[in-house]
Amino acid sequence: MAARAYWQGQIRLALVSIPVEVYSATKSGAAISFHQIHEPTGKRIQYEKVVAGVGPVDRDEIIKGYEVSKGNYVLLEDEEIEAVKIESRKTLDLVQFVEADEIDVLYFEKPYYVVPADDLAEEAYVVLREALRQAKKVGLGQLSVRGREVLVSVKPCGRGLVLEQLRYADEVRRAQDFFREIGDEKPAEELLDLATTLIEKKTAKFEPQEFRDRYIDALKDLIDKKMKAKGKKILEDVSEPEPRGGNVIDLMAALKKSLGGTGSTGKPEPAAAKDKPAAKKPAAKKAPAKAPAKKEPARKRA
Repeated sequence: MAARAYWQGQIRLALVSIPVEVYSATKSGAAISFHQIHEPTGKRIQYEKVVAGVGPVDRDEIIKGYEVSKGNYVLLEDEEIEAVKIESRKTLDLVQFVEADEIDVLYFEKPYYVVPADDLAEEAYVVLREALRQAKKVGLGQLSVRGREVLVSVKPCGRGLVLEQLRYADEVRRAQDFFREIGDEKPAEELLDLATTLIEKKTAKFEPQEFRDRYIDALKDLIDKKMKAKGKKILEDVSEPEPRGGNVIDLMAALKKSLGGTGSTGKPEPAAAKDKPAAKKPAAKKAPAKAPAKKEPARKRA
């Protein structure tokens, strides 16, 4: 089944308009959802819309309400809500450009692929892509879709463009509200060297396919076993995690242990490296020196 476009319209840069289609760049993962079941009968539990003192009500009798004070609501009809929705304009105006790394990661919400709507739009599309890439800039604009206006950025991605929905400022909590109690003291140089070495040791190319949701895999395995066991309860032994201990830890020892007994350079400790060769070399030199001295007198007598 072909993907359904999230938005269709045109990107406008001054007097240049580029017809495009926007598609979601993400999809739902392998999530597992559960239903509540009445165990004695094995039937699914259903929920009814009820009003206190009245009981079950028809869906046609339900409207939306905004609570202005405890127990007091402003009632709104669907038609009234529809009337104030922003008109879904078919144009995304790029009104500002910023440095590619200027937008904090906290503002990014969801990515979308932007593709040219037809062959005629491709030339202008490619020009915009390469201009953004050469300038190392990201375009900003507001997209009107599904009755609301969202802030978006547009930037190059391989052969195409990626549109990312951004959060508004009032949707992001201030970091200082959470970090203000953390001290600003610098760590000891040796500790920093060990931590840096550990990071370098575990540095590799990002391969997203190498990561899996192990909890989902375990749930699928459990469900499969339950099906084969015809509903019987299955309890498997799960190894307990190592106790964390108290808050006070020997950070130096923990970092060295994480590096597998290596020093701050990431190489084996020099003391361990010198001990073994020192014990072997004297023994290897003495053995060949004594052997010829015993054989020479025997040749002269013959």
